[in-house]
Amino acid sequence: MDRQVFHVPHLSEALKKQGVPLLPVIRAGDLVFVGGIPPIDPATDWIAKADVSCQTEFVLDGIRAALEAAGSSMEKVLKCTVWITNVAYFDTVNQVYARYFPNDPPARTFVTVCSWPVPFEIEIEAIACV
Repeated sequence: MDRQVFHVPHLSEALKKQGVPLLPVIRAGDLVFVGGIPPIDPATDWIAKADVSCQTEFVLDGIRAALEAAGSSMEKVLKCTVWITNVAYFDTVNQVYARYFPNDPPARTFVTVCSWPVPFEIEIEAIACV
């Protein structure tokens, strides 16, 4: 199975700038794997300083960009995993998430975590088909 790597504007730059050893998106066969995307602000190519609603939008915009770079789309997402620092954000995240997946949303896991080495509240990964 061929493994293809794609450049994702802003995400690839942010990861490279910080020396993070991962790729934002990989395609293998008919599947696209989007690694955990933090809330990257395209104006700064780094973590957005915003409330959790805006952070969720930045994350989902990053996932959309990664999917499109690999030849997929939000409509083809099969599964997402959401990591959040506070379960109290559940309803807020769901409101934003529903706008990005308005019809037949993908399977999803929602996990509360303590923190990351950089201050942000949410990270989401996705698996999609081509």
